[in-house]
Amino acid sequence: MMPPVSEPTAFPWQRFIAPRFWGVWLALALLRISVLLPYRAQLGVGRIIGGIGYWLLPSRRRIARVNIDLCFPELGNDAQSALTREHFEALGIGLIEAAVCWWGDARTLHGRVVAEGLQHLEEAERDGVPVILLSAHFTTLEIGGRLLGLYAPFHLMYRRNDNPLLEEVVRRNRVRHFERAIPRDDVKDMLRSLRDGHAVWYAPDQNYRGKHSAPIPFFGHPVPTNTSTTRLARISGARVIPFFVFRRPGTTGYRLVLEQPLTGFPTDNPFADTVRINELLERQIRIAPEQYLWIHRRFKTPHDMDDDPYQAAL
Repeated sequence: MMPPVSEPTAFPWQRFIAPRFWGVWLALALLRISVLLPYRAQLGVGRIIGGIGYWLLPSRRRIARVNIDLCFPELGNDAQSALTREHFEALGIGLIEAAVCWWGDARTLHGRVVAEGLQHLEEAERDGVPVILLSAHFTTLEIGGRLLGLYAPFHLMYRRNDNPLLEEVVRRNRVRHFERAIPRDDVKDMLRSLRDGHAVWYAPDQNYRGKHSAPIPFFGHPVPTNTSTTRLARISGARVIPFFVFRRPGTTGYRLVLEQPLTGFPTDNPFADTVRINELLERQIRIAPEQYLWIHRRFKTPHDMDDDPYQAAL
């Protein structure tokens, strides 16, 4: 079933005519033009953007390299450097894919995706059971949501953008393509969606120090991790269905994967449940490690500790 398309109100362009927004307008215009390019050219432009970012963003390059070194110590120095470069290319492609997500044609996107496991979502809908679409922050995040939206309606959690113009553009395009976009800090709204029987995209894989945080192993390193998936599933009665999207080789498009619902989940042990989730995420990351979001400070330590790996890399 295709999701309903909402029509946003008129764009409040008068709010964004100040000079401080001109650079953002130019970037948005270039992104909009990139949607008109052939798919091969889009990938090429994305790789060029990523290559430029590799050199212009040394702090992010350092973060990515530290993360890759911690997660893949078995790789040699050259392989880790190559993976870091590939990751920045994936980031650049992800930027172009965001434009395709916002302005791309649905029929064109249908021709680029191979979907697996849609029956798990369909079964939950037939049973009237809500679904937590358990995912992670891959560079395919934006395009992955649009691709799943071609097949089934769902709600998504998102982080507000600090730039008000970008926030308005992203919000309006998500309203157009998805049933509902929920700010990631609005847990009550997420639970409301689940209790109403909807599927909700949810990614608990980033560094987290809130109330429901625990040091959970991630690639062998204990890091502050959100354990709320257990609580959300228990309160709402939702099935937890792992959901991931990968770029396929060359210009063959995308592989959209919905795995079987987690069995025996949740338990009475949020720590053990979250260990299980992280092990699942690790397996998925190893499928295409360059496509995971490595520029996030995943292994950031509390302020009162002196073993921050990112400071050590300075």
